[in-house]
Amino acid sequence: MNERKFIEDKVGEIRAIVGSEKAISALSGGVDSSTCTILAHRALGSNLKVIFIDDGLMRENEAEIVGRTFSGLGVKVDIIEAQDEFFRALKGMIDPEEKRKAFRHTFYTVFGREALRSKAKFLVQGTIAADIIETKGGLKTQHNILEQIGIDPEKGFGFRVIEPLQDLFKHQVRRVAKALGLPERIYSRMPFPGPGLATRVIGEVTPERVTLVRKATQIVEQEVEKLKPFQAFAVLLSDRGTGVEDGRRRYGQIIVVRSVESKDAMTAEPTPISWKALRRISKRITSEIPEVVRVAYEITSKPPATIEYI
Repeated sequence: MNERKFIEDKVGEIRAIVGSEKAISALSGGVDSSTCTILAHRALGSNLKVIFIDDGLMRENEAEIVGRTFSGLGVKVDIIEAQDEFFRALKGMIDPEEKRKAFRHTFYTVFGREALRSKAKFLVQGTIAADIIETKGGLKTQHNILEQIGIDPEKGFGFRVIEPLQDLFKHQVRRVAKALGLPERIYSRMPFPGPGLATRVIGEVTPERVTLVRKATQIVEQEVEKLKPFQAFAVLLSDRGTGVEDGRRRYGQIIVVRSVESKDAMTAEPTPISWKALRRISKRITSEIPEVVRVAYEITSKPPATIEYI
């Protein structure tokens, strides 16, 4: 793929489709939505409205980091505070697919409100090839594959969808992002699921449980950074385990560490992390997050497992 030619073609396509109308982009900070947003910004300039929906399910300080990064690129990002709305929607839910549906419904409710306010006629969205393949294959529903999940954005929200990255896989998107001049911290960033940390909490999603898995994920990412895995994170299980504190038994939380190598997310193999590094991850998690008493490392390939837990 010639990245420069791809960029030139897509910028021209977006400009031709949108014309003098307005478009809106939902930026998450990941490589897909970031690449899509910069392509659209090059095509449309001030006719593109960029929003970041703070759902309370992101990495540590994500809204601040995204706002600052894109401000440096000349793109204004409006931060939409919606944490309470998402946690209300997820309250009491345990089934993985029901949680995905609740997230999807809430996301498009919030996004739809902003689209109406902006009077945008187009949504520029960072859907990539793996999203489409996994949804069509029935592996899971992706919140951004609207046609396959029964949402007609034109009827429901009044906008048409533009997906300039839909034929690319993750490694190709990274190359385009680099060619666009996005910083390395964006184009080399690990994938992050659309429903955020809700996919890494087994059982009910609460602010307290999300805070716990967010801290654990931050530790995992820091400790494996030099290995540059495709994706690495922590999962909070619903069961509890027995621990020892001050000579007394207590029940605490269990964290599973997941790190994989992959090119396109269609297949994956566990990262061969050294015993010394795994011990350091375990000690940091249990000492910095007192609620956790056990840490495990998961070594299942994809297939038979998926990369994320739900």
